[in-house]
Amino acid sequence: MPVNVLFAAKTERWTVYEAPLRAAFAQAGIEVHLAMDIPPAEVDYIIYAPNSDLQDFTPYTRAKAVLNLWAGVEAITGNKTLHIPLARMVDPGLTKGMVEWVTGHVLRYHLDMDTDVLRTDAKWEPREVPLAQERSVVMLGLGALGAAAARTLVQLGFNVTGWSRSPKEVAGVDCLHGPEGLKEALHRAEIAVLLLPDTPATTNTLNAETLALMPKGARIINPGRGPLIEDAALLDALDTGHIAHATLDVFREEPLPPENPYWAHPNVTVTPHIAAETRAGTASQVIAENVRRGEAGEPFINLVDRALGY
Repeated sequence: MPVNVLFAAKTERWTVYEAPLRAAFAQAGIEVHLAMDIPPAEVDYIIYAPNSDLQDFTPYTRAKAVLNLWAGVEAITGNKTLHIPLARMVDPGLTKGMVEWVTGHVLRYHLDMDTDVLRTDAKWEPREVPLAQERSVVMLGLGALGAAAARTLVQLGFNVTGWSRSPKEVAGVDCLHGPEGLKEALHRAEIAVLLLPDTPATTNTLNAETLALMPKGARIINPGRGPLIEDAALLDALDTGHIAHATLDVFREEPLPPENPYWAHPNVTVTPHIAAETRAGTASQVIAENVRRGEAGEPFINLVDRALGY
C-alpha cells in the first residue's frame, strides 16, 4: 500500500520538485502516492512550504509529520493547529551554497577587493595584503549553516570565533555563548557573519548597543534573517563610520522597496536573497529519508524544537 504524501506548496514549486521527489522515493525503496490534492484524512506526510495555502492542519488527522521545504521555520512554528512533528530543511546543497557565498564575501572584505575593483583614478598604489591568520571573523550562529561556514573559514586560516545562544563545539573555532559571550565575540569582530534563526530571542541581535561593541571599521555580512539587525542602528553606525560596510542579503521586507535607504547607501551592498537556496535534488533526498524513517519507526532528522523556534 503506498504512502500518501501531500505536496503543499505553490504550483511552480511542484513543477521543480515532482521529478526529483519521485526519484528520491524510488531510490529509497518507498512506494508513494505523491500529489497536491490528497484528501486531508488520507495524508500520511506533508511536504510543506510556509507560503502555501495550507494553514489549518486540523483535518490532517492521519499525518505523521510536516516536512518543511525551507530552512527557515519561523512562519510555521507559531501555528496553533500543528501538533505533529515538524522537520526543517537541512539541505546539503543549500549548505554548500551558503558556505561558498559566505566565504566569497569574507574574502572580499578581508582582501579589500572593493577598493581594487572600484579604483578609477588610474593610480598605481601597491599595498600589503594581509594573511587570513591576521583577520578575526565572528560567526553569529553555529547551527548547520554557521558551523559549516566557520569550518571552511578555519581551513583557510582565519581566526574564527563562533557565538550561539547555547553551548556549541566546532573544531578549530573558539565557541562562545550567552549574553557575555556575545559581547566578547563582538569585541573581536573585524568581520561579522550573521547566520542565526529568526526568533523573538534573536530579533535585533545587532542594535545600537551591540554594534558599538564592534571594532571601528568592522564589516557585517548578513545572509541569515533580516530582523537580526536593527536597521536604523546599522544605518547610524555606517553614517558615523564605526561600521565600514555591510553586505545584506536578507531584509524585513522583501523584495527590498526602492525607497529603502540601503539601496542608496555608499557603504551597503544589497543582494536579492541569493546567498543560498534549497536544491530540489538534494532536498528531495532529505525528505525521502525522513519518510523512510517515519515508516520504519525511527526518529526523524532535523526536528524543530517548537519552544526555541528552530
